[in-house]
Amino acid sequence: MTTSVVHALTAAARHAAHPRTRTAGPADGTDTASPCRACGRDETVLADRSDGVVVRHGPAVAKAHAPTTDPAGHRARISVAAHPLLTGILLPPLPAVAPHIAGRPVTAWPYGTPVDPDRPDDAPWEAAATLLARLHVVPPAALAPPAVPPMRGPLKAAQALARMRAAGPHPATAAVERAWAGLPAWARGDAPAPAGGLLCHGDLHLGQLVRHPVPDGPWLLIDVDDLGLGDPAWDLARPAAWYAAGLLAPDEWQRFLGAYRAAGGPAVPAAGDPWPRLDVPARALTVQTAALAVAKSTEQGRELDEVEGMMIESCARIATLPTQLTAGPAS
Repeated sequence: MTTSVVHALTAAARHAAHPRTRTAGPADGTDTASPCRACGRDETVLADRSDGVVVRHGPAVAKAHAPTTDPAGHRARISVAAHPLLTGILLPPLPAVAPHIAGRPVTAWPYGTPVDPDRPDDAPWEAAATLLARLHVVPPAALAPPAVPPMRGPLKAAQALARMRAAGPHPATAAVERAWAGLPAWARGDAPAPAGGLLCHGDLHLGQLVRHPVPDGPWLLIDVDDLGLGDPAWDLARPAAWYAAGLLAPDEWQRFLGAYRAAGGPAVPAAGDPWPRLDVPARALTVQTAALAVAKSTEQGRELDEVEGMMIESCARIATLPTQLTAGPAS
C-alpha cells in the first residue's frame, strides 16, 4: 500500500461521508493527514491487500480495487449493486468522487457492522442463505444493460493454484494438485461454464455480510468484485466444503441449507440429497482454500496450522472419490 493511495482513499471516504461539505472533498486542498474538518474523525484502514485497499471514514468507506480489474465488468457489477431489484440484498454503492486512484477503480459504500469473528455462535448462517436465495432468483435479463459478466469464482480458484505454484515447493502441493486435476475444466477456469447461469455473488463467506444501517440493521451482502452469471451452487460451496472437512458443525450446515431451501433458492433441490449439485463447487472451494493455505505457509516460512492441515486432508480424500456430476448448473 502506498501513501498516495491511502491519502487519495482518505479523501474519497471523507467526501462520501460528507458529500455536501466542501472541506471533505479530495479536490479542494484538504489535508488528509489531519482530522476531518467536517466531523473531527480520523480514518481507519480496514483492508490492505493487493486485490483491495479499504479506508473507512465514519459512515462511509472507500475502496481501491485490484489494478487488474476489468473496467467493463466492474461497471456492470456496480450497476447491479445499485439496481432497485437488489434493494435489501446487496449493499448499494455511494457516489464516488474519484473513479480511479493510481490506475485502480475506486468505489464508495456505506459502512456496515460486520460479522463478529469472536462470537461464532452468532454467525448469521440463516441470513446469509436467505440473501443468496433472493439473489439467485433475480432475473438477470431484468438487470441489463449493461450485460452482467460471468461470475469469477472459477477464475479465483485458478488464481489460488497459480499463487501456490509460484510460492515454491511444499510437501502438501501434490495432494492439492491431484484434487485440482479431478475437477471438470469449467470449475478450473479452463473452459466456459455449462450453458445457463443465474446471478451469483461469486465469493460468499461470512466476511461478505454487514448490518446496515449500523449497528443492527438487516444483513446485506457486500463486495461485488466476483458477482456475475454462473452456477448458483458455487455460492453454497464454501460452507459445504467446510462442512465436508469438519470445520462447520452439522447443525450450522443444516441451518444454512434449510434457510436457503425455505427461501426458494434454486441451486439445490427443494428436498433430498443436495450433493450432486454441490459436489463440484465444494471440491473447487476446498482446493482453492488449500492452495491459498499452502501458498501463505510457504511465503511466510511457517508450518500449516490445524485448520489449513484439515483442508489439505480434504484434498487428499476427495482426490480418491468419484465426482458426483449433474447435467449442469441451475438456470
